[in-house]
Amino acid sequence: MNILVVGGGAAGLMAAGTAAEQGARVTLFEKNEKVGRKLFITGKGRCNVCNDCDNETVLQNVPVNPRFLYSALGCFSAQDVKDFFEARGVPLKTERGNRVFPVSDRSADIIDALFTWNKQSGVTIVNEAVEELTAADGRVTGARAGGKTYEADAVILATGGVSYPQTGSTGDGYRFAKALGHKIVPPNGSLVPLTEAGNVCGELMGLSLRNVRLSILENDKKIYEDFGEMLFTHFGLSGPLVLSASAHMRHFGSKTYRAEIDLKPALDEKTLDKRLLSDFEKHKNSDFVNALGELLPRKMIPAVILAAGIDPRAKVHSITKEERRKLLHTLRAFPVALSGKRPVEEAIVTTGGVSVKEVSPKTMESKKTPGLYFAGEVLDVDGYTGGFNLQIAWSTGRLAGLSAAHA
Repeated sequence: MNILVVGGGAAGLMAAGTAAEQGARVTLFEKNEKVGRKLFITGKGRCNVCNDCDNETVLQNVPVNPRFLYSALGCFSAQDVKDFFEARGVPLKTERGNRVFPVSDRSADIIDALFTWNKQSGVTIVNEAVEELTAADGRVTGARAGGKTYEADAVILATGGVSYPQTGSTGDGYRFAKALGHKIVPPNGSLVPLTEAGNVCGELMGLSLRNVRLSILENDKKIYEDFGEMLFTHFGLSGPLVLSASAHMRHFGSKTYRAEIDLKPALDEKTLDKRLLSDFEKHKNSDFVNALGELLPRKMIPAVILAAGIDPRAKVHSITKEERRKLLHTLRAFPVALSGKRPVEEAIVTTGGVSVKEVSPKTMESKKTPGLYFAGEVLDVDGYTGGFNLQIAWSTGRLAGLSAAHA
């Protein structure tokens, strides 16, 4: 069996190594000088390999087409991923939220393990960009790359999406699939910074908040809440909490979105009110704007006062109970109106891609073009942050490799 794999990221490396282990002759095309370029930057360079959970939990963290993954996860679960890397000399550890990382905190160890496994399994790696796939009589026959035609019994497309184009994810797979009759669901960013409707964040640009609770409201209904770190930027909001939240926001244009930030989640309302009264007593003859320095970052104070609708120059002793109640509410739910997401090129993951209705979930083979298989982010399946997107890549890559080798 002669198999071509297009794309040397997580899904492509898994597919190529798997097919080669089954005895197939495998050529892997990667247009970058080295494989795994996007893997290198995942998890801030630490590589969140997977999430240590059962298959049902993985599916609950896949908002788009989760049922498509039943067979792939059955073929290669999170436990299988962990066993795979540990068997190849990469010890793993589990952190908050069941996120799994290499003990070394080095994504390079994951890439090295995959690269070594591919080479030892006999995969030929060609550092050329594939220009097009070839087909005859409705069946895929190979690919053209570097001015040369490579013939094959099967081709596995694992080209990624269009996020982080500098890593090589430039949407080539969509073009190849479309040329062979596949429907492409328009790609958008998931796990991406958010833009604000207004200029609150611009005033707070560069301010990083730790240990805050972020809630997202869609048409005034809470759809997401989590605790952690975030950042104000010139365009809006970013940081780990915000990227996670963005995956839940899929209807900009038809629905309205607002972020609410609990700046003091460790204090209940009664305790926070006592704290305010204590600070007010200390600063009772000061201007109100000078009374919150022990409670908030200095840059945040004017924005909180404005949102609470209190005169910053009012004397603290003149602040009414109603104004204090408004301040309390603002500290628990500092509002930021949101207008949309940043461009897909800035996203960690792409939502959209090759329609899964035209791909067999049991084999990852095209229902339209025999011999053509798909794996990873090129498909219209994506998960929330926490290792779920890499799990999708490993599982679909494994299943595509096995299926193509045994076709």
